[in-house]
Amino acid sequence: MTYAQSEQRDGADAAARPRSRVTAKEFHDSPGVEDWRVLFWGAHVHYSTSSFAQASALVAAIAEVVDEVGHEPDVDVRPHGVTVRTFSRADGALGPVDAVLAAAISRAARGLGLEPDPSHLQTVGIAVAEGEGVDTRPFWAAALGYENNGDEDATDPLRRGPHLWFHPLDPAKPGRGRTHIDVSVPRDVAEARVAAAVAAGGRVARSNAPHWWTIASPDNHGIDVAAWADFEDGEEG
Repeated sequence: MTYAQSEQRDGADAAARPRSRVTAKEFHDSPGVEDWRVLFWGAHVHYSTSSFAQASALVAAIAEVVDEVGHEPDVDVRPHGVTVRTFSRADGALGPVDAVLAAAISRAARGLGLEPDPSHLQTVGIAVAEGEGVDTRPFWAAALGYENNGDEDATDPLRRGPHLWFHPLDPAKPGRGRTHIDVSVPRDVAEARVAAAVAAGGRVARSNAPHWWTIASPDNHGIDVAAWADFEDGEEG
């Protein structure tokens, strides 16, 4: 019996009940997930490998874990490493099964002698600010082949490209839109990433450390470096 099957065995209507959400803190408090970091759109891990053959061996081990747990992650395979993402809801929120899957994948990776490298983890999003009464999400979704996700996002149905987040323009500037890049990184990577951007000519325009920093490029393009997803413990969802 898989984990997913055991979760449903106590009632035929279990599948109709919403999945319970697990916060980043609750996920990190689970046993065996020390290799993992919570970014936008799920929990992530990267294992460095020496060859494509070694990376493929890890993928084969992950496939065995998936059969046992009954929950499928996203897996990106390169000769230099394997990146895995797991989540339970379309908005990227985690559930209890994600911690079970993560711990099992970590055991499989360690069994192959592989080590995690969180410095290779990040997710990138595009934040689109809209004027009052303007809805640009249909345009962006059509142009990129994306699908609406919740009330504020549009995402690649295959989860390859950066997500789009739509929010009000503040302060309001009628007739003018604005975009900036969001970069979600592990909490233990964020300050080094900010320092590197500043050393490369950027400046910290706003800071809510250790949650997020807004970095302006020399010509005032904006990038938000966000670490909050890796330690949030909110009640929403």
